[in-house]
Amino acid sequence: MQIGVVYPQIELRGDPNAVRRIGTAVEDLGFDHLLAYDHVLGAVHADRTPALSGPYTEQDPFHDPFVMFAYLAGITERIGFATGVLILPQRQTALVARQAADVDLLSGGRLRLGVGVGWNSVEYEALGQDFRTRGARQEEQITLLRRLFTEPVVDFSGRFDRVDRAALVPKPSRPVPIWLGGSGEAAFDRAARLADGFVFFGGFGVDHALAAWKRLREKLHGLGRSVEEFGADYVVLPRGGVGDLTAEIDAWRKAGGTHVSVATMGRGLDSADGHVDYLATVADALNLS
Repeated sequence: MQIGVVYPQIELRGDPNAVRRIGTAVEDLGFDHLLAYDHVLGAVHADRTPALSGPYTEQDPFHDPFVMFAYLAGITERIGFATGVLILPQRQTALVARQAADVDLLSGGRLRLGVGVGWNSVEYEALGQDFRTRGARQEEQITLLRRLFTEPVVDFSGRFDRVDRAALVPKPSRPVPIWLGGSGEAAFDRAARLADGFVFFGGFGVDHALAAWKRLREKLHGLGRSVEEFGADYVVLPRGGVGDLTAEIDAWRKAGGTHVSVATMGRGLDSADGHVDYLATVADALNLS
């Protein structure tokens, strides 16, 4: 099982030096990948109908995952990069294909493209996309992305996108893996049909994630897909000490999980060095070095 780290963007306040510090430390400490969340804009929550349900506001900083990963690709050699998750339906499909292909090429095939539908309707409006059709649009986008990554010329007419005999050049060195993230049966159904893996967020603890992973495995079996070829990444959120964290990781490993991403946000660490020191303790407990 691969063990990675979630980039702690909120607590580093957009510090560009922290990107280098965290990225190189993740590699030096023996972790396998760096996962980054995605938001283009943060919105004020007050006085909105309907209310915004997500945790981030206009105060929370985010780097663009593609830009950050392209930078880190040039100063690391081994670690993988995962979007966890990129809000795909609010972005232009062909542009995502171009950006993902370039990050994968520049990193030597180290990108895992995790995508989701998000919750921030304000962000969708600002980017010129319809929040209400995001699920259907994501399904079509995944189909189009796979074609752009592999076919010499694409001629595509869908509900949301039109590509008139055009090509993505250069292409990635291999089809970029597309994973899904989210919660609920709609996300699991979509992943079972279309995805290479799923990112499970640990907000409700490992037992909840294990039950969700079991349901998704059953859906894969029902569709005749191989569970062994499907990835499962569990984002471990802060709960207790390092011993509690390693116990959750062990439970995920025993359940057939393929990846774990350790989140350090929420532990009161207010500097890049603080996050790195904590990750060093985790790496030591997991015998990564």
